[in-house]
Amino acid sequence: MRTRTRHTCTRHVVAALVAGLMAMPLAACGGDDVADTDAFTVGLLLPSRAVPRWEHSDKPLIEQRLKELCARCTMEYANAENDATRQRQQMESMITKGVEVLILDAADTRALRSSIQEARRADVPVVAYDRLAEGPVSGYVTVDGGQVGRLQGEALLKAMGDRANGENVVMLNGDPTSPNAAWYKRGALSVITGKVTISRSYDTLGWSKENAHTNMSAAIAALGPDRIDGVLAVNDSIAAGAIAAFKSAGVRKLPPITGQDADIEAVRRIIRGEQYMTVYKPFAAEADAAAAMAVALARGEELDDVATTTTDSPTTEDIPSVLLTPSAVTVDTIERTLVKGGVYTVDQICTLELRHACEKAGLSR
Repeated sequence: MRTRTRHTCTRHVVAALVAGLMAMPLAACGGDDVADTDAFTVGLLLPSRAVPRWEHSDKPLIEQRLKELCARCTMEYANAENDATRQRQQMESMITKGVEVLILDAADTRALRSSIQEARRADVPVVAYDRLAEGPVSGYVTVDGGQVGRLQGEALLKAMGDRANGENVVMLNGDPTSPNAAWYKRGALSVITGKVTISRSYDTLGWSKENAHTNMSAAIAALGPDRIDGVLAVNDSIAAGAIAAFKSAGVRKLPPITGQDADIEAVRRIIRGEQYMTVYKPFAAEADAAAAMAVALARGEELDDVATTTTDSPTTEDIPSVLLTPSAVTVDTIERTLVKGGVYTVDQICTLELRHACEKAGLSR
């Protein structure tokens, strides 16, 4: 890690005092030069726009926290639009421009390995955000994916009630290029295996609503809508695609459908009774931890005061990490989890057409 200017100045001050040169001008080690130590650029690379949280939550939260931690710092931002080649180019461009540190949510965690190695050679540390990219990353921040899946599985069984006894579930999983997709799936299967029949299971390329719609339509055509008792949709975009497929098939009474990310449209679908639940991941805490890691690394500091555990990737051991805890959200817990938690206001959630449903759910202005 590079030695920061601030550390050099401190040594000069000590040397001057020891030598008794009290009259020596010390302005060079204070004032504007100290401020300049923190005038660095942080690169933020997010994977797509298919999942609303990246643009609506993560980007502004990280930017805000960086400014709080380092007022003179700037942020360089790029979105890969689900294209790993584009993200490699974006990463290389940021390194060339001289960013001090990168926060990376990899569009493809394996494909970015060589770019992370290039960043290491350029002495630019990388914080893996939400997904654990392969290669020599310096820190990792995420939410417990196994617990996300377990919460979804538990909620689905509860919603299905007596029907969960061997009845049919369709699984709409995430993009197989993401290690999180397998993590979520393992967590869900640990809960529902042996209690339901998994009649169809699909991977959803790009985590996209359109691909989820296609997969759900195939399941409806193969099984018939009356033989689908629950849908384990891994996130809210995929849940939206599943709901749209049921509506296209003329289904009015939807089976319980899970989700993840607490997108505001998903919260509204829960109030309308279209989606049973979502999983809220503490985006603010995740953004805070990533920003704190990035600033510490750019200053040449260790991550002992930020990291709470360590993680091994396929290529790197003992990565300083923060692993956060998710929460299940149903119509009965929206106020407690999301409104009182400061995620959304009632006015943001409750549109005019949802007024009566919101009142029934205990959400009043």
